[in-house]
Amino acid sequence: MTTALLILHFCVTIALIGVVLIQRSEGGGLGIGSSQGMGAFMSGRGTANLLTRTTAVLAGLFMLLSLLLAMLYKGGVTGAGHDILAQPPVETAPVAASAPPAVQNTQVPPAAPKP
Repeated sequence: MTTALLILHFCVTIALIGVVLIQRSEGGGLGIGSSQGMGAFMSGRGTANLLTRTTAVLAGLFMLLSLLLAMLYKGGVTGAGHDILAQPPVETAPVAASAPPAVQNTQVPPAAPKP
């Protein structure tokens, strides 16, 4: 069932992307860019075209499928290493050097007197 829901979710996602991409980008989505003025803002005539309704239906399906899949996967992951918030990170001890580094002579010899 989960596989079928994932495939359906993928198809709805691709369809939603396609429908959004073929819409006009001139502000006509909410009826703002039309010549009908603000009286048609969010009215039935201003937004009742096929692409807008298709977008709304696909967006609703996308949200419903997302919530359904989230509820199905709520306790599905078991085992160690899957939940990064469940356990604090493991700290490793610093590696001690086996021998201290050799100290170099930092003293500068005095300059030889000039004859």
